[in-house]
Amino acid sequence: MQVILLERVESLGQMGDVVNVKPGYARNFLLPRQKALRATKENVVYFDTQKKVIEAESLKRKGEAEKVAKKMNGLKIAIIRQASEAGQLYGSVTARDIADGVTEKGFKVDRSQVTMDRNYKLLGLYPVKVYLHPEVVVDVTINIARSLEEAKIQDERGEALITKTDQEHEASLAQAAIKKVEAEEKARLAAEAAAETEKPAEAVEA
Repeated sequence: MQVILLERVESLGQMGDVVNVKPGYARNFLLPRQKALRATKENVVYFDTQKKVIEAESLKRKGEAEKVAKKMNGLKIAIIRQASEAGQLYGSVTARDIADGVTEKGFKVDRSQVTMDRNYKLLGLYPVKVYLHPEVVVDVTINIARSLEEAKIQDERGEALITKTDQEHEASLAQAAIKKVEAEEKARLAAEAAAETEKPAEAVEA
């Protein structure tokens, strides 16, 4: 499906570009969020006549977004989740959770403005990109902790609140796994060597 972009869209193009996209992407995302129009003859004419107005509105929104981005600079969001002693989360962290956290800090954002480049499975501090405008993005730090008290400690330390014992335990498990693999490989090589030495003896007996 061909659409006319009404604003810059990451990996697609700039405002005014006519691009080909999958019908589902257009119907479920671009069109309902007014990021694009179907590239019909009527809409092409409409965009050409309204281009200056659309560009002016975009510049205005960009300016407002830049002001908000300055205020959001350095923003940290605490997200409380249950986790094991080793820091493994029992629950998930979603874009909605992050958007709600930012909104609670006084900056209204929608989950669609939050970009998650991974699944968060461990306690810790992680940078997350929030798009205030197609051309204005701000990094927000999410602080995933078991409680607000632990979140404060993690913020001060700059790292996840995992005890040294837990880390040593994980390291010992990893070392044990490596040793097991090495032992199995050594046993396999020994068995192959034994098999090779037995062959000449069998030939002599024959």
